[in-house]
Amino acid sequence: MNEIQPQLDIDTAIQAPVSMQRTNLLGLDRTALEEFFVALGDKKFRAAQLMKWIHQLGVTDFQLMNNLSKELRNKLAEISCIENLQVAKDLLSKDGTRKWLLQLADGNFIETVFIPEDDRGTLCVSSQVGCALDCSFCSTGRQGFNRNLSTAEIISQVWLASVLLEEEMKPGRKITNVVMMGMGEPLLNFDNVVRAVSIMMDDFAYGLSKRRVTVSTAGVVPAIDRLGDRLDMRLAVSLHASNDALRNKLVPLNNKYPLKELMAACVRFIDKQNTRSRITFEYVLLDGINDKPEHARELVKLLKGVPTLMNLIPFNPFEGSGYKTSSKQAVSRFSEILHNAGITTVVRKTRGEDIAAACGQLAGKIEDKSRRHRRFAVPRFGMEQ
Repeated sequence: MNEIQPQLDIDTAIQAPVSMQRTNLLGLDRTALEEFFVALGDKKFRAAQLMKWIHQLGVTDFQLMNNLSKELRNKLAEISCIENLQVAKDLLSKDGTRKWLLQLADGNFIETVFIPEDDRGTLCVSSQVGCALDCSFCSTGRQGFNRNLSTAEIISQVWLASVLLEEEMKPGRKITNVVMMGMGEPLLNFDNVVRAVSIMMDDFAYGLSKRRVTVSTAGVVPAIDRLGDRLDMRLAVSLHASNDALRNKLVPLNNKYPLKELMAACVRFIDKQNTRSRITFEYVLLDGINDKPEHARELVKLLKGVPTLMNLIPFNPFEGSGYKTSSKQAVSRFSEILHNAGITTVVRKTRGEDIAAACGQLAGKIEDKSRRHRRFAVPRFGMEQ
């Protein structure tokens, strides 16, 4: 594990918080920026110009934006800002995964992870400080919850990663995909996440295609329907169980939105997409809990009629989790049952484990307003052994 010294002088982007009265333009999508410039008495096309400077060129100093008039640049500096999060730690795994611990203006910390692969570079982005849900096998969930991230705080993760990876000047170190699978439940921060995704997909910003941006959810059914109405992009569902009795214990949200309702919402989401698509289902395998052949066979029945890509994820241990990683034999057997039933199945490799950047390990440092961490003093399901 290597720690890269935080780059705290990237242009003027990473700086002390500025006046709360100034608008942080980092979090405005094109429509909001057009309205912003019209309100200033300027033209809508200024929005596209500004987005290019910020998101494509990484410029945060208004005075360097030389296709804007000097008068406009001075005005922007007076009433607005381009304010990023601060890099507290910058860690590099032996497998090339890079993780940033980012400090928010209120003193909380979140984490963002870049995962390089042969054909892509995936950035895993956080949407909340902690997580509003309570999944017992997830390190983030154990931390409790503080608040939602703003659109600017979500986009800042993409901006910082883009700039810092560019500084490496190494091939294959470019963001090609974004997954909203970091800290938090994205669909419980719906409006800010949708605006952030719109910026990611905007041709004047990061220009990511709709098949390269994925929003993950544990199953917030009404928000899945709203998302299908607003965006054409990929959806991932954190499933982790094949029946309601088990999922109620592993993913408490299931008590409110059981599997039958969740599967119906997934089908409705697919029907709303403009192009042929499928749902990615995430399934963390826990030794002796949800990794038995009967669970795999239940999954086959559950997913019937739903276009599916199944990601099987070996559990990534963390201190006090109470769970164990499934054996290779159990993973292979589980995968084979799904594959033989015609379900496209991928066993995910664990990445960044040496820097606690693997799936379910992101924790950050938060002030837990939910006081949830206290409840783990008493063993819960899966923690009895």
